[in-house]
Parts: sequence; C-alpha cells; structure tokens
Amino acid sequence: MNKDRVKGAVDQAVGNTRRVVGNSTGDTKGEIKGAVQELKGKAETAVGKLKDAAKDANNQAAASSQARQGVRR
Repeated sequence: MNKDRVKGAVDQAVGNTRRVVGNSTGDTKGEIKGAVQELKGKAETAVGKLKDAAKDANNQAAASSQARQGVRR
C-alpha cells in the first residue's frame, strides 16, 4: 500500500463525514465540499492502486527475467 491509497482513504472518510454533516444540518455548501473531497479520495485511491499494480508487474517481470537467466547458465 502506498501513500496515495492511504491519503485517498483518509479523504474519502473525511469527505463522507463532511457530506453527512452538511446534509444533516442543511449546509448545502458543506455537503458539496464533502462530496468533492470524497471523490478526490476515490481518485487518489485509484491512482494508488494503479501504482501498486505497476510495481507488482515490474517485480514479476524482474523475477521472471532472473529465473530465465538462471536457467541459461
């Protein structure tokens, strides 16, 4: 898990809370800000997942390459 996924999860939680509080209190502006922050968190989480997937694919490719080189020797 990387920092983008952690930050995304935090932004989602905070945004959700702000949205619910805004909705409960009738604060439309707060509700909208919370929804925007929640969406920002979802985007950050998606970026983090992509980075993790790329890192995993790179690690698998490196391991596969090393395994092939070991067989050739």
